[in-house]
Order: sequence, then structure tokens, then C-alpha cells
Amino acid sequence: MNGKKGSSIEICNPSATKAKQPDGGKNSGKGEGSFSCTVWIRNVWEFAKEDTNRVTFSLKVGLAVLLVSLLILFRAPYELFGTNIIWSILTVAIMFEYTVGATFNRGFNRALGSLLAGILAIGVAQTALCSGRVAEPIIIGASIFLVGTLTSFMKLWPSLVPYEYGFRVILFTYCLIIVSGYRGNPIRTCINRLYSIAIGAAVAVLVNVLVFPIWAGEQLHNELVKNFNIVADSLEECVRKYLKDDGSEHPEFSKTLADEFSDEPAYRKCRTTLNSSAILENLANSAKWEPPHGRFRHFFYPWSEYVKVGAVLRYCAYEVMALHGVLHSEIQAPYNLRITFQSEIQDATNQAAELIRSLGKDICNMKRSLKTSLLKRVHSSAERLQQAVDLHSYLLTSLGVEPQADNSSKPLPKLSHALSSALYDVQIDIDSNSLERSLNQENQYTPSGTLPQAQPESYHELMRKQSRRLHSWPSREVDTFQEEDGVLNTDFLPRMKALESTAALSLATFTSLLIEFVARLDHLVEAVDDLSKLAKFKHEGL
Repeated sequence: MNGKKGSSIEICNPSATKAKQPDGGKNSGKGEGSFSCTVWIRNVWEFAKEDTNRVTFSLKVGLAVLLVSLLILFRAPYELFGTNIIWSILTVAIMFEYTVGATFNRGFNRALGSLLAGILAIGVAQTALCSGRVAEPIIIGASIFLVGTLTSFMKLWPSLVPYEYGFRVILFTYCLIIVSGYRGNPIRTCINRLYSIAIGAAVAVLVNVLVFPIWAGEQLHNELVKNFNIVADSLEECVRKYLKDDGSEHPEFSKTLADEFSDEPAYRKCRTTLNSSAILENLANSAKWEPPHGRFRHFFYPWSEYVKVGAVLRYCAYEVMALHGVLHSEIQAPYNLRITFQSEIQDATNQAAELIRSLGKDICNMKRSLKTSLLKRVHSSAERLQQAVDLHSYLLTSLGVEPQADNSSKPLPKLSHALSSALYDVQIDIDSNSLERSLNQENQYTPSGTLPQAQPESYHELMRKQSRRLHSWPSREVDTFQEEDGVLNTDFLPRMKALESTAALSLATFTSLLIEFVARLDHLVEAVDDLSKLAKFKHEGL
């Protein structure tokens, strides 16, 4: 037995390793040895085409920096403002953000931080001047140390994290003003810095608001609607593949873990939905700074409710990921058992996906409609699925068929991949009328440790065929069911039946996860209804 296992490893693993080496060499050679300008341009084009606002934002930043730079390039404004206008360019580069709300937020932090730093710098500078030439540098140095320490500590405070940029502005503005004013007039230096910053902030705000504005509220609205469609698509994709997959081309479990699931685009998008909490929160925080605009025309718009709806939607998406885990698990239910519940599973999936898309459509159109009828249909389909599982529960704990007097003419249902084919061969070669019955009779007259002489060739041929197969679960070869002294274990078939029952229970796991997904839709409907009330969506009865 040990020799067989060792030989099987020596035969299989090197071939798999050799098969991977040429592909890796080709890929590495292409990635490291060549650079194609055409490919790079195509990638840039696809990146810009994916979201045209990226190009718009870049052009707007360039325009804002150009407008501020004109104050230096032309002689008249330069004679008026001098070199202090460089602070305007720095303000535009730092303050200009992707969305209007983020720019307002950054501008508020910039303005408040610069104002506080200027007032503090003037007060400390005047105090240092009154203290004499000896104490003046000491006071200034001590104040720089204290301001740097306090601002760095306060920006780490949890409730002050949104104003982290403001504390950073206070630190570098104070240091620059207090140090540059040490050899000159601190008040004059502070005023020059402040109006230069004000010019840069005004240019950044005006360009961002007036030239093709990108609103954070609109981005948040569209992102949430997109997540609804992604969850619905990934649910249908997962269930469709689960019911269609007969296990004939199932990859090894180790390869499945490293697979990117290129044939499941909706699943890859669903993974990004689970990581969208930070995106929604950032957009909601930025949208709070925006004035009424577009479809969002009233003050104090409930942007935080979008974050709550997104959290409940991710709560449902977790179940989709769990369903996907069952789809690619090592232990699989027989295909003929899965299609037994196909109509109930498909109906529950279709009803749930329809409800999710309907909720996303209502948010997209900013309309409020009753979802009572849709929710009832979803629950009815889930109840039918639950009743079907309860009615045919014996299929999940037995061989998948009702007990009969003679099952020799009927092939056993498929188990998970290699296990299914192994059990099928056992059913053909060891039927109840030949091997098992003869073994029970011959064991009464044959001493223990020997095989019946009538079946030596068929038995060894069977074991030789099964030793070539490695079970997907449990991960051991078929010949482990053989005793060390060469006697066939009489518990062979009961143990194989137990393994098949365990594989069939994965179907119960899949159906229970689907029913749990339906149950979580109640919370999603409630969250969307709360959003529609607070956002004053237009009511539309069904």
C-alpha cells in the first residue's frame, strides 16, 4: 500500500510541474523583456474610457493651475502680489479633489487651519518680540515644538480624524510664518500668505464647481445602484452554474483556491462590493459638503442612509459569497440530486434577484413603491424550497434513492467527482448477487486472513482500478478500505454510503444559505424604505 501511494505521487506531481514550467517561462519573458508602446496606449485608453470623469478631473486640475500661474507669468499681477503668489499654486495643487464635496471639505480644512495658524503665529511673534533678543528665539523654538507635538497628537484622536488635513495645515503654515517672519515683519508675512492662499482656494472651488462638476452625491447614488445589480447578477450566476455543473470538469481543490474565476465575471464584481464600505463612507462624507444640486435639491440630504443601505446590501452579499464557496467546495452533492430540487432553487433565485433589481431601480429613479407583493412571492418560493427539502429529506441521508429490495440494476448516484466514479465501478463489479453475497457465504467456511478462491482475479482487478483514483474527499486512495492482510473489508459499502451521504449534505448547505439570503432581504427592503422616506422620493403605488 505504501508503495502504491509513493509511486502515484512520483508519477503525477512531476508531470504537473513540468506542464507549468513552459507557461511560466513564456509569461515571465514577456513581462520582463519587452515593452510595447501600443499596449501601454491601449491600456491608458481603456482606463480613461472606463470612467470619463477621470479625464475631466485631470483637465480641470491643469486649468486651475494654469489660471493661478498666469498671476506670475504676467508682469502686472506679479508686481502686485510678488513671489507670495506661489502659495496660490501650492493651494490649488493640494486642495483640488476629484469631487466637489471633497474639494469643499479640503478647502474648509485649509482655510480654517491657515487662519488659526496665522492668528497663533502673530500672537507668539509679538510675545517673542516683547521678550527681548535673547528670549525671542527660545520662545519661537519652544512654540514650534509645542505646536508640532499637539497637532500631531490631536489628528490621531478618533473623532478628529476627518480633520487630519486641517491639523497638518496648522503645523506647516505656522512654522513657515513664524520662521520667515523672524527676520522681518510677522504681521505682513502672515497677511501675504493668507491672501495668496485665498486666491488659490477661490480658483480651485470655482473651476471645480463651474467646469463640468463631479458631484460626490451623484457618485454615491450611482455606486449604490450598481451594487444592487451586481449582487443580483452574482446570485443568478452562482445558482445557474451550481445547477448546470455535473462535476465532469471540476478542477482540483488546490487549483480552485488559486483560480481567479475568469468564467464568473459577476462574482469578481461581487468581491469588490464587499470592499465598498470605505468608498461609500468617503463619498457620503464628501456629499455632506455639497450644496443642493441636480436631483438632490433640498438641504440636509440623508447621505448617511445610503451608507446604511450599502451595509445591509453587503450583509446579503455575504450569503452570495457563501453560496459561491459551496459551488467550489471539495465535497459536492451528486448532480442527479441537485436537479431534483432544480425548479424550487431556480424559482427562489429568480424571485430574489427580481426583488433586488427592483429595489435598485427604485433608488435609481428616486421613486418609492411598495414591495409587498414581490416580497410575498420571494417568501413563497423560499417556503416551497424548504418544503421540498423536508419532503425529500431522505435523499440527503441515504444513497439518494428510496430503499428497494434489489438495487443492482440501478447505478448509484454520482458522488463528488472521483468518489462518484469509484462508487459506480464498485456497484458494477461488486453487486449484491456476486461478490458481497459470496463473501458472506464463503467467510463461514474460509479461515480469516484468506480470500475466497472463486473470486481472486476480479477482486485484484477491482483494487488495481480503484488504486489509480484519488478521492476528492476523504483524501485517501480506495485501497485504504482494504485490510493489511489482504482481506476485503466487509464494511466497504456501508462506509462508501456514509461518504455519499456526507456529499449529499452539501446540497442541504446550499439550500439553507439560499433561504437565509431570502430572509435577509426583509432588512434590505426596510432599509430602502427608510431611505426613500428621508430622501423624499416620489411615491408610486403598485
